[in-house]
Amino acid sequence: MKYAIVTLLFFSLISCNTNTNTYTLSGSADGLEDGSKVIIYSLKDNRTNVIDTLLIKNGSFSGKFPKITEPSMYFMVVSNSSIPYFPESEDLKATIYKDSIQASFVTGNLQNDSYREFAINSRKVAKLRTEISDSYRAAKRANDGVLIKKLQQQNVMVTNNEVAFKKNFAKENPNSIFALLLVSEMLNQKQLNAREASDLVANFSPKIGSTDIAKEITATAQNLKNSDVGGQAPAFTAQTPEGTNLSLKDAMGEYTIIDFWASWCGPCRKENPNVVRVYNKYHDKGLNIISVSLDKAGQKDRWIKAIKKDKMDWFHVSNLKFWQDPIAKQYGVRAIPATFLLDKNGIIIAKDLRGNALDAKVAALLD
Repeated sequence: MKYAIVTLLFFSLISCNTNTNTYTLSGSADGLEDGSKVIIYSLKDNRTNVIDTLLIKNGSFSGKFPKITEPSMYFMVVSNSSIPYFPESEDLKATIYKDSIQASFVTGNLQNDSYREFAINSRKVAKLRTEISDSYRAAKRANDGVLIKKLQQQNVMVTNNEVAFKKNFAKENPNSIFALLLVSEMLNQKQLNAREASDLVANFSPKIGSTDIAKEITATAQNLKNSDVGGQAPAFTAQTPEGTNLSLKDAMGEYTIIDFWASWCGPCRKENPNVVRVYNKYHDKGLNIISVSLDKAGQKDRWIKAIKKDKMDWFHVSNLKFWQDPIAKQYGVRAIPATFLLDKNGIIIAKDLRGNALDAKVAALLD
């Protein structure tokens, strides 16, 4: 028994001595030529950085990397296609398919396993959408109205099921950084409202919930709540083209449109003539407009030229900070054009009205 205990202690010491601060990423890549590259990228703050380049030899590859303590998303890039994976402290195993890089996967921890489940479902949805699209084009050529309507209903059902799957995935994977990124994307695409996004973020583990991504989602969701119909429009002040400060309060009329746009935004420039028409028609009756431009730093001249060219003869401000514009963040604006219609007390009474809908709403208020 004494020797058994000594032996056990010996192996325990060996185990402790081999407990390094690295993990191994190894993989099989059958069919890919020797010397083919597997480039490892990290994703942080929406920026990718090359971490290492592994070479395939005899259908396999391997590399050692520092263990990850904070939630992270990495990519393997093979043949110009990327394979996401999520490193922590465990060794990881990659399976790369030469003829189907998108079906390749990584295993080794719960995050990678759950992501694989998500990816499999996404490929099924993509295949189903392709089938519906092909059938729809055929039905259009055949002028089959009954089938067209049926396929449109199927497409709506597929979309609804996909959104439901994503919400459930985010809810059931509170330790997944990918699930958090998914919530951010769904909020951006308006597949989640502010309350749903806030509830999902609150459900994540403290480790995931304390990330900058989670904080940004929470802030965006709160801004969306603040800028919803029925809420008090958040106050702001920014510089005019002439370089003076102008506040929302100074630009208010009987009714006021806050118009988020940019000189580089095609849909905005296409909508501008309609906004000009509404303004010219109703300004004398009490309609004011203040446009907030999301133009980029160093492009002030371009912003001013667009104002003149589009004949936008009303109030204008900009911080020239592109998507980092603080006013856009206050209002939860993540796509432009975006409009908010306020009453004289600054209460938001309508959002994102365009074309005839904008004209009809203002006419109902001022005619």
